[in-house]
Amino acid sequence: MAQAQRLICASAALIEGGPGVRFKLTTHGREAAAFVIRYDGRVFAYLNSCAHIPVELDWMEGEFYDKAGLYLVCATHGATYEPDTGHCIMGPCKGAHLIRAHVEERDGSVYLLEAKTA
Repeated sequence: MAQAQRLICASAALIEGGPGVRFKLTTHGREAAAFVIRYDGRVFAYLNSCAHIPVELDWMEGEFYDKAGLYLVCATHGATYEPDTGHCIMGPCKGAHLIRAHVEERDGSVYLLEAKTA
């Protein structure tokens, strides 16, 4: 199995605790919304879908963080997630997780890693 890579954005587009970058990916044969953010100097990506019910998290495009820039928050339900694990620590889906997308940051860019059958 080979690893296909697709450019999401320049590294400079992601500011610690700032807006994320939305992108699309294919999962289970369908297109899904996803996002990438920077936290603790690293990039993390998740499907843009609350673990409570499948609605997008951001209240405005790319706005995933709370006001303090510490946690990801679902604008609809207030579910609060740790940015580095996707673990819900507060709200209607406490204990659940966001679904992670595999990304890599290198050479000033962020890439989506997609498993492809050779």
